[in-house]
Amino acid sequence: MDVVTLSRVQFAVTAAFHYLYPPLSIGLGVMLVIFESLWLRTNNPLFHQLARFWTRVFALTFAIGVATGIVLEFEFGTNWANYSRFVGDVFGSALAAEGIFAFFLESGFLAVLLFGWDKVRRGTHFLATCMVCLGAHFSAIWIVVANSWMQTPAGYHIVETPLGPRAEITDFWAMVFNPSAMHRLSHVICGCWQAGAFLVVSVGAWYLLKGRHRDFARQCLKYGLAFGLVASLLQLVTGHISAVGVARNQPAKLAAFEGHFETSARAPLYLFGWVNEKEEKVYGLAIPGLLSWLIHGDVNQPVTGLKEFPREDWPPVNRSFQFYHLMVAVGFALIGIALVGCYHAVRGTLENHRWLLWVLVFSVLGPQIANQAGWFAAETGRQPWIVYGLMRTAEGVSPHLKADVVLASLLLFTFIYLLLFAVFLYLLNEKIQHGPDEADLIPTGKLALPFRPEKA
Repeated sequence: MDVVTLSRVQFAVTAAFHYLYPPLSIGLGVMLVIFESLWLRTNNPLFHQLARFWTRVFALTFAIGVATGIVLEFEFGTNWANYSRFVGDVFGSALAAEGIFAFFLESGFLAVLLFGWDKVRRGTHFLATCMVCLGAHFSAIWIVVANSWMQTPAGYHIVETPLGPRAEITDFWAMVFNPSAMHRLSHVICGCWQAGAFLVVSVGAWYLLKGRHRDFARQCLKYGLAFGLVASLLQLVTGHISAVGVARNQPAKLAAFEGHFETSARAPLYLFGWVNEKEEKVYGLAIPGLLSWLIHGDVNQPVTGLKEFPREDWPPVNRSFQFYHLMVAVGFALIGIALVGCYHAVRGTLENHRWLLWVLVFSVLGPQIANQAGWFAAETGRQPWIVYGLMRTAEGVSPHLKADVVLASLLLFTFIYLLLFAVFLYLLNEKIQHGPDEADLIPTGKLALPFRPEKA
């Protein structure tokens, strides 16, 4: 493989491994706020136990997320020097904002969240929990803003320099609220909420299957399924809005997502299929007119096809198609799982269906698969551009980089990231096998509350 392909694979590998953890941190942050607020409102020590257990899991995901994310920033310089030079003014402002408004906020209050249970007042600790949750969301905001600018650049002008053209910000807020930023941000945040919610659901279902920590597990399922259902339904809405935005701002990407070659009205929407790029055909099951209706609200409105663009500007069509449809399929599956789970939870029959509990155990994989597939679809569908319409991917690579050097670092990073992933799974399994501490049912110190056993 050439240096461009190797550099793309290396960044994809490191980014994909890293993106396993921030969605869990963001989603778990919301669950921590929910459990601790319930503890403050009800004085039920079971919610104190829930909050403390999931705080430990949150700390693990936060630590591994930080460790795996640092490498990405260095890769901008080592592998993508031309790109970094071109977008440095734009990316620098967004990443600086993330450091100031997100990372400092999250890490600053993290110590109080982790170690302040018996040292500060309840309200102070809850404030720290909220700030950590808010900081995690701020981090997502600035990263998505920076990436969205690559998809739909705005608020900039091109300046010629001795080293070549460079994009510089002319309107900071136009850059922040670029045409795709808010659509994509809402979609990403909902995916993060799903990741946290279904992790809580998975652990709760596992405990019920094993007959352990039943009261704890029931609350995990009750609130995890409710939050997961809300996030999954919102994901459907934000996904539709995002797709409409893609059709307006990046029509070649949408055409690749749906394998749509000819501009035509009554454009079909494929439920699944396989794209033969040479024959420019899709073999699969489609609903006639549905794509036109979803994009325009009218089946008779035409949808732009790939043939409207030069062949060298086409994304990899089949890969984009498969990643996109995998994301959509998993998204609908999660809605169905959450609906069935909530139905049985409300009726009190969830524990009678072991098959459903096993489905809920493995549902934790759903958001991770959908999140990865969604990002791969977005980035593959942007090709051959690294900054849409302004810089091609091949132009962004470092000029003097050698393929053998990239290959060596790719193999090394893959080994290290696999090792970190194994460590994460081992430590997470240790925490789950250990379970919640019984001592957490009796808070002490400044947070002391009268012990009130949960009613059967």
